[in-house]
Amino acid sequence: MDKCQQGDWVEIHYIVLDPASRSGDLPAETRKVPLECRINGWALSSKRIGEEIEIRTPANRTVKGTLVRINPGYEHTFGPAVPELSSIGAELRAMLREGES
Repeated sequence: MDKCQQGDWVEIHYIVLDPASRSGDLPAETRKVPLECRINGWALSSKRIGEEIEIRTPANRTVKGTLVRINPGYEHTFGPAVPELSSIGAELRAMLREGES
């Protein structure tokens, strides 16, 4: 599906700040790329992927950007497991038991 209908759940993308507008206090690697936003909401019109569209967000804001995905899922994670953290629960319980005696 490459075209959404009004009311479809969609994801848009837009540039918040271009590199020239970024703060000079940022690290050089960060400063040389634009600050981008991806946001989900309900389409206010029918558009094709790649076209500019306005959406209404769950916070009831109207935002304009480029249509990226239709019916996007949630793909975020907390990243890969960190081996050094895997024993913390057991260590903490042991410390708490020691404190009781």
